[in-house]
Formats: sequence, structure tokens, C-alpha cells
Amino acid sequence: MARGGFPGIPGGNMQQLMKQAQKMQQQMLQLQEDLDGRTYEATAGGGMVRAKVSGKRELLELAIDPQAVDPDDVELLQDMVMAAVNEALRAGEETREREMGRIGGGMGGMF
Repeated sequence: MARGGFPGIPGGNMQQLMKQAQKMQQQMLQLQEDLDGRTYEATAGGGMVRAKVSGKRELLELAIDPQAVDPDDVELLQDMVMAAVNEALRAGEETREREMGRIGGGMGGMF
């Protein structure tokens, strides 16, 4: 092994590798902050229930069309609320995974 070199690392420059890792960490922190600030919205029941969640996975808003409220079928309303909230959360999570994967892939799959 050459002086200062590491097997499998072209050029073996540890200082350069550390700089790349620090840059990647900064990018990830910035992206995480950006993703936390985003909002995701989904509907269920043909738009009768609308849910908005934050990138921090918090329910921000829930709107229910009065026509969706049927005292004889509360279960249907509950299902629509759960579907809308879960779909909004799923959209946020898919975006988070996709965006974070872009940065992680930049280090040759190292992380």
C-alpha cells in the first residue's frame, strides 16, 4: 500500500475523502431542512376528505366536506380520513427517500 493510501480509494487521499464526506453531510442537513419545510396533500372519497401534512410528518390540516358526514356510516368517514392522511404521509416519505438517495448515491454507495 502506498504511503497515505487506502485500498479501494483511488489516489488514497484521506483528506480529500474527509472533505467529500463533510460536504455530503452538509448537503444532507440542508436537504433534510428543506424536506421538513415541505407540505404534502392528499384526498380520499373523491375529494370529500383532504389532509395536509408537513415534511416533519405532522398533520397540519384536515378538511371534511359536510356531505361526507353520515351519522349512519361513521365508519366510512373514518376510513376516508385515514386514507387521506396515510396517502399524504406516504407521499412525503417517498419524496424524502428519493431526495436523500440522490445525495447518498453521490459517494459511490459508500453510505
